[in-house]
Amino acid sequence: MIRSWGVEGDFAPTTHPKVPFSPMATYWGQSSARSRRISRLTPNDRNVPPPGPGARSGPRINEQIRLTPIRVIGANGEQLGIIPTSQAMEMARELNLDLVEVAATERPPVCKIMDYGKFRYQQSRKSGKTKSHQQKTKEIRVRPKTGEHDVETKLAQARKFLEASDKVLLKVQFRGREIQHIEEGQRIIQAMIEKLLEVGKLERPPSLEGKQMSAILAPKSSKS
Repeated sequence: MIRSWGVEGDFAPTTHPKVPFSPMATYWGQSSARSRRISRLTPNDRNVPPPGPGARSGPRINEQIRLTPIRVIGANGEQLGIIPTSQAMEMARELNLDLVEVAATERPPVCKIMDYGKFRYQQSRKSGKTKSHQQKTKEIRVRPKTGEHDVETKLAQARKFLEASDKVLLKVQFRGREIQHIEEGQRIIQAMIEKLLEVGKLERPPSLEGKQMSAILAPKSSKS
């Protein structure tokens, strides 16, 4: 029995039947209260934190954008100002486009109205082109007695390679007794190098190995 004091009369002690303690009753009571608190939160509640960074790949789009208001950029790049997220999504729907979060760390976040499918396709193509081009070394061969017209043709090919971010290996091939006139090879390879310095840079100066003289040029934009 549990004793307690009344609030009227002579404060005579009153008794109440003892209720047995139940740990499970306490647990379910706390759990129920917590459930009621969670149920009052809505997806657009500003106090609801966004999912962690590992929850998705790529930016948030449409209903995934949970904060409001947001700064909005229109489909043509125009600034639409800071407006409620629901209003921005309605504008995107009217244009049959998507609302894409482009700067999540800004406050308020920056979102843009765009065709997200088209945007992803363009990004994947751009990434593929970047990965597909690997720098190569293209070889250009001449001889000490190569005519001026042929040299100009070879130079045009070399310029094309350098502008495509490839390296160029210039080679002067000596045959028979031509090796006795190394100065002719030096003259022609040096003249070619000087004309290619507009689009390239000398990576390895001319050197003689056996019966051939060679030099390497790299594109000016090359980081190697």
